[in-house]
Amino acid sequence: MSVTGRVRCWYEGRGERARYRKQVRAGRRAGGEPDDVGPAPSGYALLPWLLMGMGSFSNLFQGETPNPWVGGLGLLTFNSLYIFVVFRAFDPRTRTAASTRGALALMGAVTFGLALGYGGNWLNFFPLLGLAVGTVARGRWLGRAGVALALLGGATAVVREDWKDAVSVAYGTLLSTLVTAAILSLSQAVRELRAARGELARRAVEKERLRFSRDLHDLLGHTLSVVVVKAEAARRLAPRDLDAALAQVTDIEAVGRQALTEIREAVTGYREGSLPAELDRARSALRAADVEPVLTRSGPPLAPQTAALLGWVVREAVTNVVRHSGARRCEIAVAGDGDRVRLTVTDDGRGGGGCAEDGGPCGTGLTGLRERLAAAGGSLTAGPGAHGGFTVTAELPADGPAVVPHDPSLASPHDPSRTGSAGLPAAAAPAGPSGPTLSP
Repeated sequence: MSVTGRVRCWYEGRGERARYRKQVRAGRRAGGEPDDVGPAPSGYALLPWLLMGMGSFSNLFQGETPNPWVGGLGLLTFNSLYIFVVFRAFDPRTRTAASTRGALALMGAVTFGLALGYGGNWLNFFPLLGLAVGTVARGRWLGRAGVALALLGGATAVVREDWKDAVSVAYGTLLSTLVTAAILSLSQAVRELRAARGELARRAVEKERLRFSRDLHDLLGHTLSVVVVKAEAARRLAPRDLDAALAQVTDIEAVGRQALTEIREAVTGYREGSLPAELDRARSALRAADVEPVLTRSGPPLAPQTAALLGWVVREAVTNVVRHSGARRCEIAVAGDGDRVRLTVTDDGRGGGGCAEDGGPCGTGLTGLRERLAAAGGSLTAGPGAHGGFTVTAELPADGPAVVPHDPSLASPHDPSRTGSAGLPAAAAPAGPSGPTLSP
């Protein structure tokens, strides 16, 4: 590494440590600790271990080492190579470079030569060499390198000293190699996990935004469609039946009030809804648009999550019938066999149904519903009917959708299983015994 590169690394490391200290102080003032693992480790963290060579330096300084010029040159070479290796070990691009491996091999030769030539304190270079190897080696080569260095250090200590020193040197070399590699690998893994958690959080925010856009479409787009339909009905009825027109205006007021209520509940994530309520609302909206509703239902009771999702389908499909089809008749059928439940909405209109007339993709509502049902283990198809008009078919597991728990658009407090529909409000449906009943 060049001098310029080392200076740049030093400044970058200093800036990162300063930011971390600032985060720590801010967290403590707030009454807690920052959710951070601290600055990334660097070669500076391994420099203090060079103090293990102070015994050899002391021998040179006190004249206890034969050929001091050779020992001093060997000590300078080892320290230079050590610094070179440990600083390159923290850059993934340079850690596995041939120059780094060559420096390690040269370190090994210098260590073996000094330890074999002088013994005593010079044997401490083997644990230092193991530490440098631990910063670079990974995978299967780590264990092999650690054992080889330990055996080499132990054999050298037996030749120069005795077996007790050999055990100490071999154990220290193996331990420094494996522990250093384990600590650095763990630190890297923790940082990668935190980066992955940040990415998951970012994706969760994106999914939550998508969920909110779907809810906003269902709340405002569909509700405003009902308001427009009832306003048109009131305009048509006003010249010949003022009372009926006033009834439609009253419904518009109720629709608006119910929409406000549902918007407030959507903000807190506690909208409640059910399939029977949606069917009643659909019947009211269809009749207001001069479309004859035909509703049939068969099969066992549905799980709440399944019923809620099918309610969203009813809402979207019926709104598209009212807005796009020009139909005179709309059939809504719910049929279940214990394992699967199918909802079919068919009209006899022009066949648009909210999809492009040239066969292109459907609108936002049907596309969002198709994604929701697919994530819940179901499916949604929409297209021209066999005898004209348009047909929307939804299928789901009868015992509840298999919701993926990490999908915020389905598993959060705002998912369709916990939120009701919006756009064909309950106020639009006739209430009490006088209201129409669902045919068996």
